[in-house]
Amino acid sequence: MSESSITSPLAGRVALVTGAGRGIGGAIADALAARGAAVIVNDIDEGLARQRAAALGERALAAPGDASAAADVRRVVEAGIAAFGRIDILVNNAGQDRAVPILELEEEEWDRFMVVNLKSAFLFSKAVLPGMIERGQGRIVCMSSIVAHQGAMNGGIHYATTKAGMLGFARTLARQMARTGVTVNAIAPGVVDTDLIRTHMKPEMREKVTQAIPMGRLADPAEIGRAVAFLVSDDASYLTGATLDVNGGFWIG
Repeated sequence: MSESSITSPLAGRVALVTGAGRGIGGAIADALAARGAAVIVNDIDEGLARQRAAALGERALAAPGDASAAADVRRVVEAGIAAFGRIDILVNNAGQDRAVPILELEEEEWDRFMVVNLKSAFLFSKAVLPGMIERGQGRIVCMSSIVAHQGAMNGGIHYATTKAGMLGFARTLARQMARTGVTVNAIAPGVVDTDLIRTHMKPEMREKVTQAIPMGRLADPAEIGRAVAFLVSDDASYLTGATLDVNGGFWIG
């Protein structure tokens, strides 16, 4: 094994990460770039996409666009292929979250979450799969959540529903792609210490959650990035249809 394959295990690979402008998506983009991959940074916020791509360097491309809009998805994928020749890795990370009880949840918001959190994975996966199948190799990672297993403690029933749906999507796609060389897996993070959590989670709730986690702390976004990097590496070549629960023991099942 060469030194370069150890230090840059994703060298020569091209990754597309949705919702990569900040938070977990940003950490995933960072982790893949650090391991040698060229990264297509997709985010609905053009400024965030360009900032992240600029920070990653010349082997990164900012590809802003709405992950739930078919026309934008086609444009992002075409831009990535034009820049790097192909797409080897897709991380379906784009999504929204909001805590709201069902009796206060409007139908419009329910529908929007289904489209942004779940339809986006369908659109991007369908767009990149033909090239992966043709080459006989590809990696798709779908970002789910601990709430897919245990339900949302904060009342975000629409969010939890989409994240459970993401597991079903990943497992079914894994079965469909099993003979093509394309693997499909999911990651279900627990509570991750992102800017969003620090801004919106009240200190007393943060302390309560922290104490409930067996490891006694929230996840660092970089830890989620490293889990994704493993799933898209050659080390995970025989792993498909699986879910990595990266939650510090908060849910064990």
